[in-house]
Amino acid sequence: MKTNYKITKKDFNQINRRNLFFNQLGWNYEKMQGSGYLFIMLPQLRKLYGDHTPELKKAMKTHNQFFNTNPSVNTIIQGIDLAIESKEGIESLETVSGLKTGLMGPLAAIGDSIFASLLPAILGAIAANMAVQGNPFGLLIWLVANFIIMYIRWIQLPLAYREGTTLVTKMQGRLNALTDAATLLGVYVVGALVATLISIQVPFVAHIGKVTVTLQNEIDMILPKLVPGLLVGLIYWLLGRKKMTSTKAIFIVIIVAIVCSALGILGKG
Repeated sequence: MKTNYKITKKDFNQINRRNLFFNQLGWNYEKMQGSGYLFIMLPQLRKLYGDHTPELKKAMKTHNQFFNTNPSVNTIIQGIDLAIESKEGIESLETVSGLKTGLMGPLAAIGDSIFASLLPAILGAIAANMAVQGNPFGLLIWLVANFIIMYIRWIQLPLAYREGTTLVTKMQGRLNALTDAATLLGVYVVGALVATLISIQVPFVAHIGKVTVTLQNEIDMILPKLVPGLLVGLIYWLLGRKKMTSTKAIFIVIIVAIVCSALGILGKG
């Protein structure tokens, strides 16, 4: 059974609104975003297959299966899905199911690295630092960044629908290059943030005869910001250990900071 219904701009807007607000609707450990995916697609499925038809029931069962990817890129899959189903109808459900399974992992890796890790870490740290200094542009940067991300989520759906399955092969090399470039930029920016945002030093002062030696000055002669760099490296090492969580690492840092400050080992720069 094939369908003659063509997805319209109104359909795209409806899918995007549902995606922005209800993508995680009914999230559970069995199907994760499966229920949300079905809810987002349901109005268009009803237009493709009709109300209360066996084809609609079959499509609903297919789209209510396990699905999980980054919310910022999930409409790429939905756009390709709609392109196939609007052309091939109910016979395409097996192909669509395989497509969803094959794409949700790679797109999750790209979306998580860029939209869930890199951009929030970099822009969030810059915005927070400006806000702490009383600069209102810190808030503006964070708001603008999130609006841009939502805009990207909005425009990628019709693009994916127009390109269909060819989008995967066209964008594969570009997405890999974009991810590599963003990762490299993130490394540089995080390194700069470590030097500017972490304020910690060694306050120990030694008196040798008439000579006063400040340990922090000697460390700065070797490598400025060495102490913050070592601290960040230690935290990364902790997070790489088995059974170590970010919550445990945070409490360890708080306890160690309090003890070292009380003993005069570490101080605020």
